[in-house]
Amino acid sequence: MEKRELVCVACPLGCPITVTLDDNNNVTDVTGNTCKRGDAYARTECTSPTRMLTTTVKVEGGKKACVVPVKSSVPVPKGMMMECMEAINKSSIKAPVKIGDVVIKNILDTGADIIATNNAE
Repeated sequence: MEKRELVCVACPLGCPITVTLDDNNNVTDVTGNTCKRGDAYARTECTSPTRMLTTTVKVEGGKKACVVPVKSSVPVPKGMMMECMEAINKSSIKAPVKIGDVVIKNILDTGADIIATNNAE
């Protein structure tokens, strides 16, 4: 048995959570959360953590901006963040770019699209 102490980030309360895992790394108990989101967050964080990815992508032929901010459409596995960043850093998009444009579809087969969050003329 192992116990992990977390601070929940699922809502603004920031509850201190204790997660108990068995010898196979399965969650057996979650305590300290004050809402259902805390339970779900703790279970995911201990078994398969994910993160939203936010960064910028190079824009080719833009009038002002040489980069455009982007984010992942869904959280990506935490262990793949650096690989995703390497793929994004190697890519670029031609101007004009509109909010919501898909810059990279299904990055590294994670199921997440990289989407523009601003315009670039």
